[in-house]
Amino acid sequence: MPFLDIDNVTKSYGNVEVLHRVDIGVEEGEFLVLVGPSGCGKSTLLNMIAGLENITGGTISIKDRVVNDVHPSKRNIAMVFQSYALYPNMTVGQNITFGMEMHGIPKPEREQKLAEVAKLLQIEQLLARKPGQLSGGQRQRVAMGRALVRDPDVFLFDEPLSNLDAKLRVDMRTEIKKLHQRLKSTIVYVTHDQIEALTLSTRIAVMNKGYVQQLGTPKEVYDTPANMFVASFMGSPSMNLLPATLREANGGLAAELTGAEGQQIMLNLSQNGPNLRSYLGKPVILGIRPEAITDADGVDRNAKNTQALRNMVHVTEPAGSDTFVETSLSGKACIARMRADVDVHAGQPFDFVVNMDKAVVFDPETEDRIVD
Repeated sequence: MPFLDIDNVTKSYGNVEVLHRVDIGVEEGEFLVLVGPSGCGKSTLLNMIAGLENITGGTISIKDRVVNDVHPSKRNIAMVFQSYALYPNMTVGQNITFGMEMHGIPKPEREQKLAEVAKLLQIEQLLARKPGQLSGGQRQRVAMGRALVRDPDVFLFDEPLSNLDAKLRVDMRTEIKKLHQRLKSTIVYVTHDQIEALTLSTRIAVMNKGYVQQLGTPKEVYDTPANMFVASFMGSPSMNLLPATLREANGGLAAELTGAEGQQIMLNLSQNGPNLRSYLGKPVILGIRPEAITDADGVDRNAKNTQALRNMVHVTEPAGSDTFVETSLSGKACIARMRADVDVHAGQPFDFVVNMDKAVVFDPETEDRIVD
């Protein structure tokens, strides 16, 4: 049985079901990220694990113990909130140890734990300060310290970095990842930021409208999205989703598209299974990540199926280490990701190279990926 087992869990408010039969097993030491747009149910699920929301159906177990009716204080979980929730009249040290004091832990033990956590988070010099004297990043470290001294079975993070500026968010993301690598703790982390999800997690649950759309490793979710929602939500820029028709070509399958000037374009697929073959002559959606569309010098040398594609360039966007190039295929904007110094110009044709090993195909009606 998983360390944290979310089994067939539902949540309803009156007649409205907002979480639908969620099944997620989290192993000890895993870093699970719940990601999705606002209102998808991720924070509601986190609050149900914490005991802050009642469970309508199903069970949640921690270390083989069903906790549906267990009070939050008895679940041995620690939660880090978006708002930090620090006591303004207490020092940093008092904020961190307050929970232990309320649980009757002796002062020497509290002080020892405080010293360990302060060293781990590099906040020893802040222990005598009040929260009002701290920066946002320092307050977040204190909130994390308060959770760490508890030595819980599961850490729960509810969008802990959303109040920080962009640079500090990146820095704190790295700190949280380092912390997890050191402590090997079990973490469930909620965010709407797909970059956070991809960089922090060992597994991701992508959620939308109360359903888990896909559960998998960052690589699985990014490379083989289960459906068009996951494909478009995960990745920045998101996956290009291009209307195409499936054709027979050279003993295999090809996606037929229309170029920027109305020309026919055939892209041979690497896949050739029976499920995909059942779509011959039918409309499909071809999914290609921007980095799989590049120039001849930037193409992945390990790719087995690369194809030239001459098409008109509409817009170029230099972005430091990369240049994003917009063209169009089948009437849809299509983004390519290239090297910073690539010689490409708006209003001119360009010889793109497409890594078709990275292409995936979706059913336009169900929006699910076609799997063989």
